[in-house]
Amino acid sequence: MPGFELIGEEEFLEVKSVFDESGILFRHSFDHLRNGMFKVKEFEDAFADRMKVPYALAVTSGTAALRVALAALNVKRDDEIITQSFTFVATAEAIIESGAKPVIADIDATLNMDPNDLENKITKKTKAIIVVHMLGTPAKLKEIKRISDKYGIPLIEDTAWGCGGKYDDIPLGTYGSIGTFSFDFAKTITTGEGGMIVFNNEKLFQKAAAWHDHGHENNPNLPRWEDSRSGSGFNFRMMELQGAVGLAQLKKLDFVVQKQRQNMHTIKSKICELDIEFREVPSGSYETADALVFFTETSEVAIACRNSLLDHGVGTKILPEAITWHFAGSWEHMPSIINVDNNKKSLSYLSRAVSIPITVNMDKKFPSKIFKALQLALN
Repeated sequence: MPGFELIGEEEFLEVKSVFDESGILFRHSFDHLRNGMFKVKEFEDAFADRMKVPYALAVTSGTAALRVALAALNVKRDDEIITQSFTFVATAEAIIESGAKPVIADIDATLNMDPNDLENKITKKTKAIIVVHMLGTPAKLKEIKRISDKYGIPLIEDTAWGCGGKYDDIPLGTYGSIGTFSFDFAKTITTGEGGMIVFNNEKLFQKAAAWHDHGHENNPNLPRWEDSRSGSGFNFRMMELQGAVGLAQLKKLDFVVQKQRQNMHTIKSKICELDIEFREVPSGSYETADALVFFTETSEVAIACRNSLLDHGVGTKILPEAITWHFAGSWEHMPSIINVDNNKKSLSYLSRAVSIPITVNMDKKFPSKIFKALQLALN
């Protein structure tokens, strides 16, 4: 969660350059006024290069990234999209907004999609699978991709928490057909709000690029007001100031992930002898270490751990306190969700879980505070 921790002179200078050299805040056109400055395009190119993909598309949020990804796949009303029970509410919102129905698969001890339950949820109506790398730990992508390939179903990676992570040395977000990212204020890198979509397939990229811009195909042979279009769309364009901040933040990504991993290892080493069980991490994973998650014996013990941590000045993240926003079984306001009543295994994991946020600028006393707090709660 450190994007906001590292906002400084670099971001300021990138934003200042927009006003000093261009003054154009819109991502397209006004070429005669902007002196060749296209910050969003520059950010997209740099992000694509960092993720080792040919195409990247900047958008207004991680939620918008998911919605645009579904539009690129031509998702229609009454299609079914399988996702997992533990995610942020935005994953399901994007599916519902596309007109499709969210089908909820259970999670396993990774707290990500259970490949076995995924296959049970596939029907003739399944149009796509959205797997989420929750809190920076990769899902079991190898098994999930094998299933998606078996049935010919596109795989979308919701990489909101996984930017900078890897699986089998492949950047998270690039293993499936489409990868989506969030740059909100608490993500690994931030533009305040904002998101990115990455593609290996040019046709999917072109479809998404037009759809996120009211259908504009940005034909270089036509002025924008006479631009070609082959379908409608919506407005999810990123603005130049966000692109400028993103450029500065992207240069810090490797440092952020390295420090988070280092700090998580320090905390983990401090508390590993306590009566807890750490979340499963798939073989071949390179976590972003957004949070350190462990399981307790019961939900009552998990609550006791949280209360003790708070008493010692240590906050927790999502688990156990914010489960209502991150567990599909709590979303009674979304009646179109399918299979949500069958996620008892998911609830068993989540109700016993405690999540400790990891920062870049960690206080040296932080691991000892955590140890003391948990020791009191577990004894």
